[in-house]
Amino acid sequence: MALRASIGQYYSANSAIHRLDPRAKLVATVAFMASCFFVHSLAGLAIAGVAVGSCVALANVPAGRLLSQIKPIALFLFITSFINLFFVQTGQELVGFGPIRIFSGGVEAAILYTFRFFLLLIAGSLLMLTTTPTALTDGAAKLLAPLERLGVPVSQGALVLSIALRFVPTLAQEADNIVAAQTARGADLENKGALAYARACAPLVVPLFASALRHADNLGRALDARCYTGDASRTHYHEMRFSPHADGPFAAACLVYLAGLCVINLLGI
Repeated sequence: MALRASIGQYYSANSAIHRLDPRAKLVATVAFMASCFFVHSLAGLAIAGVAVGSCVALANVPAGRLLSQIKPIALFLFITSFINLFFVQTGQELVGFGPIRIFSGGVEAAILYTFRFFLLLIAGSLLMLTTTPTALTDGAAKLLAPLERLGVPVSQGALVLSIALRFVPTLAQEADNIVAAQTARGADLENKGALAYARACAPLVVPLFASALRHADNLGRALDARCYTGDASRTHYHEMRFSPHADGPFAAACLVYLAGLCVINLLGI
């Protein structure tokens, strides 16, 4: 059994998407994810697909690497498609075989809702693959910096997020090592049902939790030794600056996409 974690795994490449300001990518990704919930037609789905496809082409990220990000939740997409296909009974009846009845509205809903969730997940995965965890947390901290005036600990929250993203691959690798050690001792973790698999994984929780605590203790000692405070006044080695030549066209393209989606929804296309 291999435990794979895609969160926090940055794919290094020299592309236009990689070079974008992380704040621009964060805002654009959040806006696109929100817009997916307002896609109610195949025309809107096509525009959203073109937008995501263009970003994927510019990012130079292998398709297999990108699709592996959403592999763990492929079952959720299948269940969503299945429910809409057989339980939405609107429009013209296409198939009628005993209790199985498929309508044109069900087919459209299965395609629409499944693919818009698929595009939403692709956008989030592309953000993670083209932005380092440090740049991602620094960009989020910059965007939320005004909340510091209201007493919100934005800097501390960004530090926690950065550490969490950094240690997800580390803990996943340690989980793989624990699984290999348990298997070498005779544990059977393959070819089991859901309940039996959960019981078999129970012995993995204690050593993995102990390892996480050990990492946390070592990291806390390292921060104390370096007199790290994490307040808003700390500086950064790489200062983020919005580039009109690189980030300007990307922002304009995002606005065009949102305007096009609004027009489609208003016209009911």
